[in-house]
Parts: sequence; structure tokens; C-alpha cells
Amino acid sequence: MNKGFNFFSGLVVLSLLVGVSAKANHSPIANEDSDTTKVEVKEPTIPESSIIDEVIWVVGDEPILKSDVEAMRLQSEAQGVKWEGNPDCVIPEQMAVQKLFLHQAAIDSIDVPETEITQGIEDQINHWVQLIGSQEKLEEYRKQTIQQMREDMHDEFKNSKLVQKMREKLVEDITVTPAEVRNYFKNISQDSIPFVPTEVEVEILTQHPRIPIEEINRVKDELREYTDRVTKGETTFATLARMYSDDPESARQGGELGYTTRGILDPAFASVAFNLTDPKKISKIVESEFGFHIIQLIDKRGDKVNVRHILRKPKASYEVIDQTLSRLDSIANDIRAGKFTFEEGASIISDDKDTRNNRGLMSNLIMETRTRTSKFQMKDLPTEIARVVDTLKVDQISEPFKMIDNKGKTTCAIVKLKSRVEGHKATITEDFQVMREVVLNQRRQEALHDWVVDKIKHTYVRMNDRYKDCKFEYQGWVK
Repeated sequence: MNKGFNFFSGLVVLSLLVGVSAKANHSPIANEDSDTTKVEVKEPTIPESSIIDEVIWVVGDEPILKSDVEAMRLQSEAQGVKWEGNPDCVIPEQMAVQKLFLHQAAIDSIDVPETEITQGIEDQINHWVQLIGSQEKLEEYRKQTIQQMREDMHDEFKNSKLVQKMREKLVEDITVTPAEVRNYFKNISQDSIPFVPTEVEVEILTQHPRIPIEEINRVKDELREYTDRVTKGETTFATLARMYSDDPESARQGGELGYTTRGILDPAFASVAFNLTDPKKISKIVESEFGFHIIQLIDKRGDKVNVRHILRKPKASYEVIDQTLSRLDSIANDIRAGKFTFEEGASIISDDKDTRNNRGLMSNLIMETRTRTSKFQMKDLPTEIARVVDTLKVDQISEPFKMIDNKGKTTCAIVKLKSRVEGHKATITEDFQVMREVVLNQRRQEALHDWVVDKIKHTYVRMNDRYKDCKFEYQGWVK
């Protein structure tokens, strides 16, 4: 408690006191021989706008800073988030609630493995890349390199996962019966029945443009030349990475990837990177799913390694891409003619290893629950695929098209729309699981709300006086 109180009493104030010396040098004087008239100097009231930062709430022994609230407000505005109520009240309350869950997670020894944090961040970044079209566009939009995103997201993602796991633990025993689901929806108005967005299932068959051996040898020769130049001391690895690497995010950092665990790296790349021992030596040429690399060790720290790399991607010519599209057109025609099914073709012909073993069926990672499903809302599909799928009827096969895959490579594809369920109001017969989740979520939210209210009663809370008139979601903050 004392720690929290000390935090709260400390304000970082930027002010310029003009005329501090006025009392000594410019006090009114009756005459040369008389005593100096004493003037009482009143301390000026410092306006709130002059305060750079301050602790506005303390929850337990954890402070909430004014700057934290402002940062969340700006981030929300950039993402188009609309707050229900006054953001100056809603945002710090949400932060305070998060601290309650984090405190309980620490008491219950809930932990998040580093590998889960790393993989979750990579999944989120890959999801953004798919939505926006490329890593370059994502970096431009967020005004950050991918590595900076990883670093900025780490603690926030970890805390988010801790809160999620704590919330899940608190409601893990809550269940609802079919009768409760039916009774709930029998008594609600039509306006309250949930709307189920359009969902599709999509199968994909891809063909990577075949890169001529001459183009591959050209790229390898370039990488050998870079190695020779660094070895001879003509230049540095970092300089060449900035100039020539096809990985724009790391190129800006001189090829540096930052401390990384083995699990998030391409297996072939990781095998070489983690076996490097001499920072003065450069690796052999490594082929990964992204292209060809040379790697230089910077440092090792526990189960993480920090390396530089230069990536070169062999380029497919327009002619080769056209040939690949033509080959896919023939495959699509054979499927339409009944020579084999789309699923058989995807299992044997497709170059996409992620869907090949699933007979071409694409899977959708739900970030909130970390579960996979074959159903996509249109907004969750990669942009190029969504554009094509939107024009198809069920069981129809698309014309071939080119796209950028999640490895940043140009690939060609055809897709088949396996199923499409138009957006509609949920019904008890067709959407029982959707309705069940609505009722279950309501029960869980009620339980979590009651838990927060009870937790507030037993937690030290102190806030700046100007927040005490806020309309809060939870009772008991003001004590």
C-alpha cells in the first residue's frame, strides 16, 4: 500500500516560475534607509495542461499513469474504436480491471510460456499482413518495422494472455442446458436476436511459378559475392543487408532480426542460425521457404539467438507467371470436365503444404480463442482470395489468379467455394451453437462482473479526485 501511495503523491510537473528573484531584488522600498517591505508571494495554481505525467489511479500497488491513458486513447482513435461513455473514465477503469485480473493471475501462479507469446505475436502479424497485402504496406501503415512491432507487442500480449487465462479459469465451470438456451431466446425481442454474418468455406489449389536454375544460380552467386566482400574487409554485413536484402523489415536494421527463439524461425534457417558460433564468420547459403539467405551471428542469450541475414528471392519472370496461370487454367478445366475432383487435385498437385493435407480446405485461426475452423467471414480471408470468392457460387471454381502468399512470394491459385451461408438472424434450429454461445457468454459475463465487484471490495484503490464523479461500470472504486 505504501508503495502505491508514494506513487500517487509523485507528480512530474513542467513549469517555469518567472520572477523567482523578484522578492529579493525588486521588492518595494520606502526609502534608501528604510526596511524592505515584505510581500507575500502566493504559489501559482498549476493548470492540469502543464502536467506532463502523473499517477491518476493506484490499484493495489500498481499505478495507472495519465500517459498510459492518453496512449490507449490515441491508439483507439487510430483504430476507429468508439468508447461507450467518457473515455477519460472508461479507459482508466478498464486498465484498473485488467490489473485486478493480473494480480489474481499472479496469486494463482498462472503463466504464459514464451513460445506461446512469440507464436501469438507472429500469428497476429501474419494476419495483419494477409489483410493489408504485404509486410511493406503494414510497416507503412503502422509506421514501424516488423521487429519494432514484435518488441512493442511483447509485454502487452503477455498481459493480455494472462488476463484471458485468468478469466477462463474463473468461468470454466459455468454451463448452460439446451432448455435454458430455448427459454432465453423465447423471451427476448426480435431486435436482440444475434445476426450471423456471411460465412464461407474455401478450397485452394496453388502452383508456384517454376524458377529457372539460371535465376537461382544468379541469386546464389550474388550471396557468395557478398560473403567475399565482407570476408575481405571491403564492407560490412550490415551495409550489404541494408542495400540488397529482400527482407525490408530487417534490412532497415542492417539485417538484424533481434533475439528470437527457434520456434518462430523457418526450420532450415533456425538449424544454421543456432549452430553458428563465430560472429566473424558468415554461414553457408541457406534455402528457406522465403528464399536464399546468408547469416551472421551477433549474440546468443539462453534459448534465443540474435543474427543478421541477407535474403535474396529468385524472381519469376512475367512469362513464367503466365505459363503457371495457363497450367492452372488447364487443371481447372480438367476438374470441370470431371477427370478428377478439386480435392484430389489439391491433395496431389497443390504447392501449398498448409492446405494440401486437408484436401485444399483452408483453415481460419480465431485469434481470440486460438482455435481453428474451416469457416471464414469475408473480412478474414486474404484480400486477393476474398475478392475472387465474392464472385463465386457454391461449387464453382475460379479462374486462375496470382497473389502474394504469407511468405511474401508470388504464387498462382484457383479456388473453389465449398459452402456459403448468407448473413441472417440466428434461429434455434439452424444456429443452436451460436445461440448457446450467446447465453453461455452472458452467464460468464455476469459471473466475471460479480467477481470484479467483489475483488474491488478487497483491493486498495486510490484515484485522483477528478475521477470520483465518473459513471463507472463497476461499483466500489470510490472509497
